[in-house]
Parts: sequence; structure tokens; C-alpha cells
Amino acid sequence: MADKNIINLVVGPIATNCWIYPLDDGTAAIIDPGDEAEEIIAALKNHKLPNGQQLTPKYILLTHGHFDHICAVPQLAAAFPGIIQIAIHSKDSAYLGPDAYNVHKNSIKSAMGNSSFLDMFWADMPPADILLEEGSSVGPFTVIHLPGHTQGSIAFWDKENGMLFTGDTLFARGIGRTDLPGGDENKIFESLRRLFAMEPNIVVYPGHGRTTTIGQEKR
Repeated sequence: MADKNIINLVVGPIATNCWIYPLDDGTAAIIDPGDEAEEIIAALKNHKLPNGQQLTPKYILLTHGHFDHICAVPQLAAAFPGIIQIAIHSKDSAYLGPDAYNVHKNSIKSAMGNSSFLDMFWADMPPADILLEEGSSVGPFTVIHLPGHTQGSIAFWDKENGMLFTGDTLFARGIGRTDLPGGDENKIFESLRRLFAMEPNIVVYPGHGRTTTIGQEKR
């Protein structure tokens, strides 16, 4: 399995995996920039290409809309204006854009009992540039819609290299919670059955925790 020189940054108070995936054209996809935009930008600058240039981000790819996976989006969008495209599933698109604060407020209140955490980190969210659906292609990835953790939870599948970015649907020895707004226990089990029907040697890059494989989690 090629690892494509993927950069893994563990960011924010909930230890979210932010993955920086170098693309063949010298750009990069940033998957789930959950916090610490400065660290993400520094990692891009420090990753030198063979021609000596730094990585330029082309996409921000969001596995779902929860705040711990998108907190750094405003700062990254401002740092790379007109360059970076933000992509999310259409059913989670309300987590971005001008009305996003209230959506996040309700979600964080359900998780923590109040929304004070949100106000410590909040910056207005830009809207999505790309709305994804089941089977959409973005960069080297095919989108797999995996509702359950949220309505618009997805995985980004690099079929050629056997790599799957699962967000909070599947972890090493765990799955995402379903008790927040938009969560559905029955749907996440359907999504897991779909994942476990895939090739067992596919490497899973989750939203939290270490990497694993489909085969290990199926067992």
C-alpha cells in the first residue's frame, strides 16, 4: 500500500486527525482540518516538492460537518483565497455558510450540555464550493455516503492506492456516536455493513485514533 507521503496532524481539544494528502499535480487535499490552522499551514510549507516549492492546498475535504473536524476551515480559506475549494456532502452543508453558527450551537449543546465551547473557537464559516453525493469524484477520491454519525457523513476512497478516510464512522476498535443531532444508530450499522463488504486490506484513516484496515475491524 502506498502511503502517498500523507501528513497526519492531531489537532484540537478532541484530538482530531487532520490528513494532508499530496496530489500528483503538486497540490494537496486537506482532510478534516479540525483546528490549529497555523500548524496545518506550517506543515504545507515544510513539505517541499522535488522542485523546491511548497505544497499548495487544492481542496478541503470534510468527512462530515462536526465542529471538531472543520474548525480551521475559515482560517485556511482566508490564507489561500481563490485557490482552495471546500467540499462536503450536501446533507451536511448546513454546517458551513452564513447560518452555520446555530447548527453548531445545537450540536455542541447536545454533546456538552451548553454551547460555551463553541464561542471560544468560533469564526464565521465560508460556504461549501463543492457539494458531494454518493459516487462523486474529487481529486483521486470516490465519495461513499455513510450516514449514521451525521446525515451527510462520508468516506473518501482512493481505490487505486487502497486508502479510505472514514471520518467518525469507523475507528480502530470503535465507531462514531449516534446521539447527536442527525445521528442514527440503525443507519450507522448499515454503513458499517457496507464498509465491511469492501476488500479487507484497505487501509482505514479515521477521524480519531490510529490507522487500521477493513479486515481488522471486521474481525
